[in-house]
Amino acid sequence: MAAIARWCMRHRLAVVLLWLAALCGATAAAGAVGPAYCDDYEIPGTESGRAAAVLREAFPDRSGDSATVVWHTERGDVREGAVEQRVTAMLDEVAGLPGVTAVATPYGPAGLPGAAAPRGGADGGRISGDGRTAHATVAFDRFADDIPEAEARAFVDTARAAAGDGLRVEVGGPVAALTEGGGSHAAEAVGVAVAAVVLLLAFGSLAASALPIATALVGVGTAYSGVALLGHLMTVADFAPMLGTLIGLGVGIDYALFVVTRHRQGLKRGLDVAGAARDALATTGRAVVFAGATVCIALLGMLVLRLDFLDGVAVAASLTVVLTVAASVTLLPALLSLIGVRALSRRERRRLAEHGPGPETATGFAARWSAFVERHPKKLGAVAAVVMLVLALPTLSLRLGTSDQGNGPVAATTRQAYDLLAEGFGPGANGPLTLVARIDGAGDRLAADRLPARLRATEGVESAGPVEYGGDAAVVTVVPDSAPQSRRTSDLVDRLRADVLPAAVAGSPLDVHVGGVTAAHDDFARVVVGKLPLFVGTVITLGCLLLLMAFRSVGIPLKAAAMNVAAVASALGTVVAVFQWGWGSELLGLGRAGPVEPFLPVIAVSVLFGLSMDYQVFLVSRMYEEWLETGDNRRAVRVGLAETGRVINSAAVIMIAVFLAFVLSGDRVIAMFGIGLAAAVALDAFVLRTLLVPALMHLLGGANWWMPRSLDRWLPRIGIEAPADRGPACARIPGKRTSGEGELVP
Repeated sequence: MAAIARWCMRHRLAVVLLWLAALCGATAAAGAVGPAYCDDYEIPGTESGRAAAVLREAFPDRSGDSATVVWHTERGDVREGAVEQRVTAMLDEVAGLPGVTAVATPYGPAGLPGAAAPRGGADGGRISGDGRTAHATVAFDRFADDIPEAEARAFVDTARAAAGDGLRVEVGGPVAALTEGGGSHAAEAVGVAVAAVVLLLAFGSLAASALPIATALVGVGTAYSGVALLGHLMTVADFAPMLGTLIGLGVGIDYALFVVTRHRQGLKRGLDVAGAARDALATTGRAVVFAGATVCIALLGMLVLRLDFLDGVAVAASLTVVLTVAASVTLLPALLSLIGVRALSRRERRRLAEHGPGPETATGFAARWSAFVERHPKKLGAVAAVVMLVLALPTLSLRLGTSDQGNGPVAATTRQAYDLLAEGFGPGANGPLTLVARIDGAGDRLAADRLPARLRATEGVESAGPVEYGGDAAVVTVVPDSAPQSRRTSDLVDRLRADVLPAAVAGSPLDVHVGGVTAAHDDFARVVVGKLPLFVGTVITLGCLLLLMAFRSVGIPLKAAAMNVAAVASALGTVVAVFQWGWGSELLGLGRAGPVEPFLPVIAVSVLFGLSMDYQVFLVSRMYEEWLETGDNRRAVRVGLAETGRVINSAAVIMIAVFLAFVLSGDRVIAMFGIGLAAAVALDAFVLRTLLVPALMHLLGGANWWMPRSLDRWLPRIGIEAPADRGPACARIPGKRTSGEGELVP
């Protein structure tokens, strides 16, 4: 690492220009080819996946997404001439928009280019019983992921232009949702602004506080464009770029903060700029690389699930972390060389000139807190354990399922359309089930014709449409009497598959598959939950092996695994309370309560295990160094906590601010990640690493560092800090014996 630092400082202008060229080149390439993200939850081999495959083959005209235009009159009836004339003119205009292939309307196809004739009665069941609400279905030739936002906005604006004079018009569906996600840049700006304030307060130097932000922005910006390019090579979820940005900004600013902090300490000890930067990279830089590796290992653990949807998320997020780490160990030394001694504030430079170099002293709250934990490890450890347990309790009621547009902000047109449909046609109208079967002979056709009557008599079914035939397949649309995200709808899917359909087709070879949004999400959740133990076990094992090789201790990895599980459980408990129970979700603009996305636990486990390992590495590295120097466990824990506590807390505040800022993104999934990760980091930094971990280490004494000799000989060694690069100690607790050896203070 010292050699890398020397090269980057010697060629500082070239390094800066290379990074800027990489950023500009990746951005230009991504802009030229465009994004290629997806939000397809379909898993081949599941029942909903088979239903979707048969449907695509038999009905190729349904290969794109659709949208719903809903209108509601405050007085009168939607069949009145003035309302029908106005809406028909609007739908006529919609039918002529680019990408629209058909419009199914309750008023009939007359004068409507590409209109579809209504089924199931004169109005096709598209007018509510009270006559005040109606809807039309607009079919597109592409999926929403492939539709430009400009086309989606033109569609929504055209539809809503018919509103007025007591007529409400709202638009629902994935195409309309494309027009509602414009808050991500504001979220990034807010997070970066808060981080800048914290850094300025911590450093007192504008130049030094700007470096972590500049480094993180360059790394994350390059990665953001790289993820867009990655979408053309593999399946990448549509939320992956924003998730990568969320993680990248948090860890990127923190990693640079640790390096700059060590660099500043070197300057205060009397090292020149080049020497201080080399020392920072040789010590904290190595810890940054190690911590980044643990994050990537945790993220890439998702690959064991063998789900294309999550593979892309894992690779995209790992790419972001790799580039932010690379920027921290290459671009940052070059920038440190450029600003020189201005990494110190004017007051610090003046003090250095007047009094000469000297070690920093860990005084104030950090030192007092470290001594306090040493005196009361049992009581404080018990308090911390109770806090984590209470916050983890909601996880026991975690329900994975469909989070639909009914969970969106009240002001969104998609939420308004959802509510109008639910009020006029029942909650199930927003997520009908699709029953699909292949037809092979007259016997299958007779069995299919009997299905609608049997389905209408089934508990939980609001209505069942007639059988539609296409090619060698039959389709029946079933509207539940509950919302798509309701547990009752999931129970209906299970009941149809296990009891109703087998009985209805008994005596025939007809095989009916249940598909639709709820069925697809439920199947996805089952597959993920079934593979979760393997995934968690893999991530824990790999993380423990890394810590075992780094710290030559059995106890340190085991405690880290337990702490990481506690952080994940408490974070998921917070997500359940806010999003599933609805505690404050409407107040925060996150919409009404609903189930948690099926993929969130997997991604949350990956990210949180990686981030938790970061603080474990930076805290225990300092304790381990002191243990090697003195053999005194109490002193090692006390000194390690006192000397790393302040910078870990500052880093945590920055990461929490960045994560919480993404609640402003307007995306419910990203808001879930933001709140969950912010809660996990807060608990990890302020409860686990500064309270529970040191309390347990005081109680365990020398057993913290025990390792069988045979295992020690067999395992390879990972040096987080090169002994030859250690300098004089720069932070000691007043009144305590110092060793004169080096340290790893991030």
